[in-house]
Amino acid sequence: MKRIGQVIRVRPEKLQEYKRLHANAWPEVLATIKKANIRNFSIFHRDGLLFSYFEYVGDDYEADMAMIAADPKTQEWWRHTDPCQQPVDSAAEDQWWAPTEEVFHTD
Repeated sequence: MKRIGQVIRVRPEKLQEYKRLHANAWPEVLATIKKANIRNFSIFHRDGLLFSYFEYVGDDYEADMAMIAADPKTQEWWRHTDPCQQPVDSAAEDQWWAPTEEVFHTD
């Protein structure tokens, strides 16, 4: 199992919309996440930043992420959620959810 943490900014004027969308996440999107071997997925908010955490239990992360990206319902979901977000580093527009480094873990 691989632990993944990522961060992105949320547009202040879109925070409530983002929360509303995730309070009613689409079942098809949730099923695709599960099919892609993602477990224990959470998104947290603080001071304009979104932090996501999930556990990847598969054996081909890139293929599973490509499967999610190719899913039509997930693409539709992103058309609603993406306008709520912006990269942490405005100079790195091509890096949407920025990876984080795990510096400590204990079970």
